[in-house]
Amino acid sequence: MDDRRTVKVSKYVSKHLRHQPERIGLVLDPQGWVEIDELLEAAAAHGFPVSRAELDHVVATNDKQRFAVEGTRIRANQGHTVTVDLDLPEAEPPAYLYHGTVAHAVDAIRSEGLRPMARHHVHLSADRETATRVGARRGRPVVLSVDAAAMRAAGHVFRLSANGVWLVDAVPPRFLRFR
Repeated sequence: MDDRRTVKVSKYVSKHLRHQPERIGLVLDPQGWVEIDELLEAAAAHGFPVSRAELDHVVATNDKQRFAVEGTRIRANQGHTVTVDLDLPEAEPPAYLYHGTVAHAVDAIRSEGLRPMARHHVHLSADRETATRVGARRGRPVVLSVDAAAMRAAGHVFRLSANGVWLVDAVPPRFLRFR
């Protein structure tokens, strides 16, 4: 499978497991899982046939490890805008985490902090490099440092997704460092 097809399949699957399952007739269970055969049948019925081999390739090679397969089921690891409970346990974060954004968002973040917007959680990275790549998706990146240790001490709950993305409900401005 060539790189363009891999990206296309990944985006299609991500869209329907994270944001619009109903668009192709999928019903996710409360934790976001769906039978792989149902996903493949729905994709084909809606004009985007995907083979099991292509899906397996996308799951195995996705650099962000967006998807999890468990037996005959698949789900997105995080980033949902549809209601799901990923049932992730609380986790102890490192002292600092990072968030990649773009310059035009910084003023709002300074006053309001980081909010999940259309998603269920704010996504944080364990290293600056990853946060830089995330921020660069929409322009010139700005990387913010999050004092995760202070947040945790103040009672904020952190969760770690299966693909290493740290999730938190919000990050108040006082825990952010703008450098």
